[in-house]
Amino acid sequence: MPDTRIHLSVDQARTLGERALIGIGYDADEARIIADHVIDAAVCGYEYSGLAKILNVPEHRRFAQPRTPIKLLHETPVSALYDGGNNVGMLAMYHAAKATIAKAEATGIAVVGMTNSWMSGRNAFFVEMIANAGYVAIHTASSGGVVAPLGGVKGALGTNPIAFAIPTEDGPLILDMGTSAFMATELQLRVRRNELLPEGVALDCNGRPTRDPAEAQAGALLPFGGAKDAHKGFGLGLIVQALGIVAGAGLVPGAQDGYLFIAFRPDLLVPLDTCKREVSALIARVKATPRAAGVAEIRIPGEQSARNRARLVNEGIDIDALVYDALHRLAGNR
Repeated sequence: MPDTRIHLSVDQARTLGERALIGIGYDADEARIIADHVIDAAVCGYEYSGLAKILNVPEHRRFAQPRTPIKLLHETPVSALYDGGNNVGMLAMYHAAKATIAKAEATGIAVVGMTNSWMSGRNAFFVEMIANAGYVAIHTASSGGVVAPLGGVKGALGTNPIAFAIPTEDGPLILDMGTSAFMATELQLRVRRNELLPEGVALDCNGRPTRDPAEAQAGALLPFGGAKDAHKGFGLGLIVQALGIVAGAGLVPGAQDGYLFIAFRPDLLVPLDTCKREVSALIARVKATPRAAGVAEIRIPGEQSARNRARLVNEGIDIDALVYDALHRLAGNR
């Protein structure tokens, strides 16, 4: 293994992450929640959303602004809208997902919005929480203007991911996708590593195509879909941005991020056992489809992440030495 990589067990990674988070001002419970999030991303195979994401937290423009406790703004028997108190989204969305489960347990359906938060993390983490409790889950996350609209050269939308989870007999079926051609968190890691971007995912500040991650950070990302189908990525990204408004974006001055959770009990429509059995059967049929030449397997969304998690929780993870050293520096702030 190159000496620019550091191997850590999951316990070592979690301890390092928690120490770094405490070093920048989070209490032990907050550090545990955030560290659990990034460690799960790492073992699922998303290095840029793993320990490296902790480095993005103190660099965010809103980190230095005061934090307050999450508070309820509006509530009905089936819904709740929260002010996230300028807390990092990996923390605020954890509490929003828990609130969504509690609402769904009481009424069978829940609609929860969160505003005044930032950097929500990996959306699959939250919909998986909800689906593991027995509910169908939908989650959208809208944020600041880093993605250019179709035909534009400046950022107007967030990367605006959308995630779904449905219970099955073998764990939730999960789809988690951004509506941009490249994710902002991975862009930040590429800047740290000084690694080129793929072709066709970003513009510089003058609206010209670029592969330089620093130029892209100063410019804009593009919607997913490439030259032919970017209208699909743009359209879906715009809808997620609008759903963010429904979830409270803009209600708190200076808070343009909006996060929406929708969850419902399958047996509002069909028995839970039927849902699990039939979705599992659907997956089996899809995987059994005759394959094109050279294709070893038809993989279902989320399947590779689950395999990575099963393996890496035992084997541990590798991170860049520069990330490892930077986390130790943050931990030294205590």
